[in-house]
Amino acid sequence: MSKSNWRDHWSLDPDITFLNHGSFGACPKQVMEQQQQLRAQLEQEPVRFFELALEPLLETARLELGAFVGADPAQLAFVPNATTGVNTVLRSLKFQPGDELLTTNHEYNASRNALEFAAAASGAKVTVAEVPFPVQSDAEITTAVLYRVSAKTRLVLIDHVTSQTALIFPLQALIQQLALQNIDVLVDGAHAPGMISLNLNELGAAYYTGNCHKWLCAPKGAAFLYVRPDRQAQIRPLVISHGANSPRTDRSRFHLEFDWVGTADPSPYLCIPAAIQVVAATLPGGWPAVMARNRALVLAMRGLLYQQLQVEPPCPDALIGSMAVIPYRDQNAAQLQAKLFEQQIVVPVILWQDQWLIRISAHLHNQPLDYGILADALRQIAGR
Repeated sequence: MSKSNWRDHWSLDPDITFLNHGSFGACPKQVMEQQQQLRAQLEQEPVRFFELALEPLLETARLELGAFVGADPAQLAFVPNATTGVNTVLRSLKFQPGDELLTTNHEYNASRNALEFAAAASGAKVTVAEVPFPVQSDAEITTAVLYRVSAKTRLVLIDHVTSQTALIFPLQALIQQLALQNIDVLVDGAHAPGMISLNLNELGAAYYTGNCHKWLCAPKGAAFLYVRPDRQAQIRPLVISHGANSPRTDRSRFHLEFDWVGTADPSPYLCIPAAIQVVAATLPGGWPAVMARNRALVLAMRGLLYQQLQVEPPCPDALIGSMAVIPYRDQNAAQLQAKLFEQQIVVPVILWQDQWLIRISAHLHNQPLDYGILADALRQIAGR
């Protein structure tokens, strides 16, 4: 890809100022072409594809993904999205009345709902750590979470990168502290793959789920669930299928169950290697350079918008990846997103705990001009 025309390699509408890569991602044309080829291959001979070709293709994709996220492929299963990954773990584990399931006030709504469902079904209780925002340091986050741990805490569900507030949580320190109390951690890593470097083996979480359709730029429907080897026997897919009683011994029960949950389009999973390779080829430094470029852009542009709106940064740079939020305190906040849509600017305006936040994202298809358009629109809407 040429640096001068990165946007041309996406199918994004050129008339739209697209500052919301974080919600659903965007898939490069080259990766979409690979997906079409796989779908054509499937339809030419469906029986041969599913019965002979699919397993080796899944193993290749899992190998590439494992290298990217720092995990043994044996610990990875494919799921369509991180919400499915969270539900899979919570529906597999057994809780008792009185058990406490800990999360934070920054947890993604869908995952929080899954946690509440699991607690209600077993008589367990959801407890919430109130992580402050604005926040001054990662130590404040760690302290807030550990403060709510009790002798009854059985599991901690926590974001790696929060959706509403765009914070990178200090997982390594938290997981190490919780391990000392024999408390497992389920990480909702929806935004992390492709935004920040991952080494899941070193991280040490019992469970980690992440999307590949967001910052990694794979097709929609590509995500993974990592399960530590000592926890795999407990985790079953949401759909029980042929793998449950398969007599095969050449593959793990974990993969026999998760790799076949019924007939579906596996092409999003199989395109993960293409997405990794296509995006890596954009810059000489590969993925580290891509992540650094996106982070530098969002840090610079959040500074521009802080100045524009005359607000203070709600967190230090160290807690930011390639998304950031800008507090918005004008009286027209409730109508702001609609007004921006009218000007063909796509950016989420989030009401979170009585605070209005504008969340900007940065990926290769974004340039500083995009954020200047947003700044001009905000100035016009405010009448300045």
